[in-house]
Amino acid sequence: MTNSETAGKIVVGVDGSEQSRRALTWALGEARLRHVGCVLIHAWTYGLVVAGPFPGDAPQVLADDAKELLARDVAFASDSGVPIKAVLSFGSASRALIEASHDAILVVVGSHGRGALASTLLGSVATSCVHHATCPVVVINTEDRYKHGTTM
Repeated sequence: MTNSETAGKIVVGVDGSEQSRRALTWALGEARLRHVGCVLIHAWTYGLVVAGPFPGDAPQVLADDAKELLARDVAFASDSGVPIKAVLSFGSASRALIEASHDAILVVVGSHGRGALASTLLGSVATSCVHHATCPVVVINTEDRYKHGTTM
C-alpha cells in the first residue's frame, strides 16, 4: 500500500469482532462529516497453525477466511455512501495500521477491553497505534462504556 492510497482518508482496522464493527461504524460517520473516504485494513497471519507437522489446507483456509472477513466489512461499509478501499495485509495489524497512518488524517480502532495484564502479554493494537501512529488515533471502547455516557 502506498501512502497516496491513504491520503485524506480515515484508516480503520477491521477484524470481524463486535468492537471492530463499532469502530468501522464510527469511522464511516466521521468520514461522512469530513467528506473523505475510508481505508479498511484487515491484517492476518497463519499463527501457530502452520507450526505443526501437518498443517494440511489450514494456510489456504486462513487466507480465504481473511478475504471473506474483509469482504463482509466492505459490503457493510459500502452501504454508507462513503468511498471505501479495502486492504488485506499479511502480518501484524499494528504494523499495517501504523504504516497506513503516515498519510491518513485519522486511524480508528476498536478496543477489545482486555485488562492490563492481558494486553501486556498479548499486545494491543490500539496501544501500539496510540503510541506510534503519525496521525490522531481514535479508540472506540466497549459498548458498556457508551451506555454510561463516558468514552474514557
